[in-house]
Amino acid sequence: MWTTAAAAVARIVSGNRVFVHGGAATPTVLLQALAARAAELRGVELVHLHTEGDAPCAAPGLADSFHTNALFLGANIRDAVARGDADYVPAFLSEMPALFRQRVLPLDVALVHVSPPDRHGYCSLGTSVDIARAAVDSAPLVIAQVNPRMPRTHGDGLVHRSRFAAAVEVDTPLPEHGHGEAGAEERAIGRHTAALVEDGATLQMGIGTIPDAVLAALDGHRDLGVHTEMFSDGVLRLVERGVITGRQKKVHPGKLVAGFAMGTRRLYDFLDDNPQVAMLDISYVNDPGVIRRNPKVVAINSAIEIDLTGQVCADSIGTKMWSGVGGQMDFLRGASLSPGGKPILALPSQTGRGISRITPMLKPGAGVVTTRAHVHWVVTEFGAVDLRGKNLRQRAKALISIAHPDHREALERAAIERFRKLPD
Repeated sequence: MWTTAAAAVARIVSGNRVFVHGGAATPTVLLQALAARAAELRGVELVHLHTEGDAPCAAPGLADSFHTNALFLGANIRDAVARGDADYVPAFLSEMPALFRQRVLPLDVALVHVSPPDRHGYCSLGTSVDIARAAVDSAPLVIAQVNPRMPRTHGDGLVHRSRFAAAVEVDTPLPEHGHGEAGAEERAIGRHTAALVEDGATLQMGIGTIPDAVLAALDGHRDLGVHTEMFSDGVLRLVERGVITGRQKKVHPGKLVAGFAMGTRRLYDFLDDNPQVAMLDISYVNDPGVIRRNPKVVAINSAIEIDLTGQVCADSIGTKMWSGVGGQMDFLRGASLSPGGKPILALPSQTGRGISRITPMLKPGAGVVTTRAHVHWVVTEFGAVDLRGKNLRQRAKALISIAHPDHREALERAAIERFRKLPD
């Protein structure tokens, strides 16, 4: 089983479809060894969520050898998609495991990054169970990068070493994402959003300055829970302060439930052999039918832009693909069905270049990730509005009220041109 990276990836042949573990579990050593075989390989397809690092197989000039079919775009793959050397597959995160299990995208090989085997021979998928569990179950050939720095997590990520056709020992740091310093806008968004969170709520949020700003504003809350597709360091402080207990959750009470995690070494050490954390298959974590069973689910997501009727674009800037559908719809829908739940879209009112994120219409080619019928709460630094039950003109007026003041007059003119008049 134990071998070198070059010998391990020598098992991959032209025409194979290869799953690549993502996020903090990106198997960088295996990918570098695979890229080194570019001259002898043709038509190898790589399927993955966002990966960390340089994406060596997506480098210019390697398109004949490797083709990436990304289920969610990270910064390292956007240029390859833009130049036509890679593609993006739109799908809800909750449905991605079925692409492998139902052989919509049948896999030949899975490249994973795991913790060392325990005394029973079990390794862990560590920071990213998400769609990797389905890939390991579906691919005939599984190749592992085994790293003592990968935390051993509880849940659905255990894989016996006998499942690996080849394994490569490494000792390399995991990718880390530290805390960005929240500015005045993010802090205001955090306060407005935190005001919507009730004691006993179950939280879903991602990584970044806005989620961290929300978490920083929750110190006065009690008995919050976590059921989220991913979490980062911002959760740890509230766990340590006793704010997050999970006592009022109905599904996995007391547990921090997630599909993947991304943060600093402090987070990875917290995850290691921690029975409080359950890293589970994302088809379960992101199932709206599961999410809705917890009370007061607060799902906090973001957007690139939102139009005056409530249509949300979160995966592209016009026609330029930027990220992906991900789990936004899974959790917004699940939260809306949860007793007392609140689906929230939180975003700055304008871009760094002063362009309003609340727009008369989405840019040509922009994807509607979340429909106007699914949107409830929208939060900017200027306040929070609930669009549920509002007609199109009422929605426009509400959204204009939380737009940046520099853009409100133009937005009102556009709304009147479209709707003839706005409510008093």
